[in-house]
Amino acid sequence: MMRLHSCALGLAMVLGSLAVQAAEPQVVAKLTIPLPAESRLHYQGPFASAFGAGLPLGLGSGLFFDGQDADGTLHFVSLTDRGPNGDAPQWHGKQESKIFLRPDFTPQWRPLQVKDGQVSVGAAVLLHDGQGVLHGLPLPAGTVGATGEQAIDAALQPVAVPDSRGLDSEGIVADGRGGYWLCDEYGPFLIHVDGQGKVLQKYGPEAQGGSKAVASGLPAVLAWRQPNRGFEGIARLPSGKIIAAVQSTLDIEGKTAKQASFIRLLELDPASGQTRMLAYPLEAGFYKKNKDAKLGDLVAVDETTLLAIEQGKDKDKQMHNRIYRLDLAAASDLSALRVEGKEPEFASAAALAAAGMRPVGKQLLVDLQALGWQAEKAEGLALIDARTLAISNDNDFGVAVKVTQPVAQSKDITDYSTEGDGKLRYDGQPVASRVQLQPLDAAESASLLWLIQLPQALR
Repeated sequence: MMRLHSCALGLAMVLGSLAVQAAEPQVVAKLTIPLPAESRLHYQGPFASAFGAGLPLGLGSGLFFDGQDADGTLHFVSLTDRGPNGDAPQWHGKQESKIFLRPDFTPQWRPLQVKDGQVSVGAAVLLHDGQGVLHGLPLPAGTVGATGEQAIDAALQPVAVPDSRGLDSEGIVADGRGGYWLCDEYGPFLIHVDGQGKVLQKYGPEAQGGSKAVASGLPAVLAWRQPNRGFEGIARLPSGKIIAAVQSTLDIEGKTAKQASFIRLLELDPASGQTRMLAYPLEAGFYKKNKDAKLGDLVAVDETTLLAIEQGKDKDKQMHNRIYRLDLAAASDLSALRVEGKEPEFASAAALAAAGMRPVGKQLLVDLQALGWQAEKAEGLALIDARTLAISNDNDFGVAVKVTQPVAQSKDITDYSTEGDGKLRYDGQPVASRVQLQPLDAAESASLLWLIQLPQALR
């Protein structure tokens, strides 16, 4: 069946009728992805009774529009992240940890079809390499891309990390030749895979300071990403160049996460291996700390225009999910820029301007919450045609971590510690508090796919 990549008529057939031309963005479809029963993840841990039907698959961390058929069927590819996990107590009071409910989970993507307002989900494509399927566990200590986290299970016992082949996949885009480019939060890494999910090439920050690299080809400074905030979004330009967005500000030497006035975008030319880095500017005073800003997915409009999701809680603790239009045309390359001998993250916005640094242009396009969006994480962004966007969320595999019998109203599990005995401590002392895993409610655990029409064409 013929597949088109821009067809207003086909889209109209899917949605029935599009909203009339309006001055503001309009939601033209609020769809829920019906996850197949076979996709649910069986769980046998201490809280198995709460998850008798299994865990819902966490689609939506990445989204790519793969065209549409002449009959109006829309095709997407939707990506998971590293698997079902949650916040956890400090390991021995000094190390971050994460609870992994299914340490054997393999990051994957699934095709989606939208026809007559209904979504159907295809078979899983598992990420793998020459050694077998990959996993989503953190990388070993001393490796470029290691987060410093201790992986533990729901009984608060350590989980063995088998190797450095873990990926926290967060974005997907077609390579134009039947395969895909993925981005990862750990390294951060860029991964080129074929259409069956086999890794063809992996790019990562160059090793420095005695650390061990598992991939190379990217600037070493990117290894200073905040833990679990590596590459969150990815796009492919018409030229074939790849653009990836670091999720948040870099924390160079542990000193710049709060103050840096921008987030880095990386451009890679796969044909030559050349890279450059651009500055995505943050609004002064909008966030309590600039480290709170998070980028979601990216999508290319043309060679110099991107769309990007920016989200996070502002200084008044109000959540925002917004889509911005970015202009790359006049942006400076940060690769060699130093201000007073330091990386530009150490400099103020005024000092960067005085040094001649030009960030990417940034214009608010869509306020998702103004349209009724309530999910915390908008993480997939795709461009259907010049006026229509698709948005997906990350449902965290439908898992919430709670604390029972909290001490002094400390309900955040990260306020506690554990030492491998399955018990919690508070200020170093054993307490009656316990970890509890429970399902998110139906609304929070739903996998969403929204279609939004813009008032004017992007190109």
